[in-house]
Amino acid sequence: MCPILSRMSKPVVILAIESSCDDTSSAVIVDGILRSNVIASQKVHEEYGGVVPELASRAHQQNILPVVDTALKRAGVTKEDLSAIAFTRGPGLLGSLLVGTSFAKGLALALDIPLIDVNHLQGHVLAHFVEDGTGLPHPSFPFLCLLVSGGNSQIVLVKAYNNMEIIGQTIDDAAGEAFDKCAKVLGLPYPGGPWIDKLAKLGDPTQYPFAKPNIPNYDYSFSGLKTSFLYTLRDLLKEHRVESVDELAQQIPNLRENFCASLQATVVDILMRKLKKAAKDLGVTQVAVAGGVSANSALREAFVDYGKRYHWTVFIPPFSFTTDNAAMVCQAGYFKYLDNDFCAIDEVPFAKTQI
Repeated sequence: MCPILSRMSKPVVILAIESSCDDTSSAVIVDGILRSNVIASQKVHEEYGGVVPELASRAHQQNILPVVDTALKRAGVTKEDLSAIAFTRGPGLLGSLLVGTSFAKGLALALDIPLIDVNHLQGHVLAHFVEDGTGLPHPSFPFLCLLVSGGNSQIVLVKAYNNMEIIGQTIDDAAGEAFDKCAKVLGLPYPGGPWIDKLAKLGDPTQYPFAKPNIPNYDYSFSGLKTSFLYTLRDLLKEHRVESVDELAQQIPNLRENFCASLQATVVDILMRKLKKAAKDLGVTQVAVAGGVSANSALREAFVDYGKRYHWTVFIPPFSFTTDNAAMVCQAGYFKYLDNDFCAIDEVPFAKTQI
């Protein structure tokens, strides 16, 4: 039988592996429907206040086999049923990426099936197309996607699943990075983003007017905001003649809550102003958000508000698809499989951002 006809006569079963940072994840899609999405998080980094690359890669080595095995079992398939294996090639931590890449290559070779490389950032965008049984609507092309995470803040013009253009991005820190670093200054646990969101609900977003950058076009910058945040806190410490945030919080009611609320409001305003400009300039009314920071409640509320004010059709991902996960990699892999877009076995991972 012709190999192509043989491939199309049975279900298309894609196994995906995601290992770009500190979450080991595997997912299975069968004929376009998500059957499983398993994630193993790494708690080891919490005591260090950030991801330690060497520890992350070691944890991936421990987690990847049980995670893949669980994904297959939950999907009700075996490795012999697989049509192809998709894996995150980058961007990310090279040590972590090497674990997932090597595992995917070995399994694909052993099963004699195609290998599909997936760009992690494209995966976040394509998470909006995952069919998981909830019946959520999908964007239509072209659409704008605000991609915000711990390492990336971008505005992406999505013309097709395989045709994306970054029209704006941060020139220094990402929004998620700003959240994490400012949270650390306040003495909050890692990761700081969820803690910022939690405490911001109890604070006054107008209490501290932090600096906002004036960057041309659709690009972002958050380094000045971080500096403004740090200097404001430093001046308060000096004014009240104390040496720690804990001592300062004893003198100023709701100190951390107000700092978190003001920081969050500033970040969301910076993100949305540039997105609004891009949507207006390009005449695009389909607007989506993706990435880890898309779980932030204030940003999600801003999307709903802007959608009503500017007549956008907005797309906000379920919380399960905001963080690094293999479902989004699997969806990207499924699209590429249908186009016979496979990669060579000697492809190597990449660390830097690219779409």
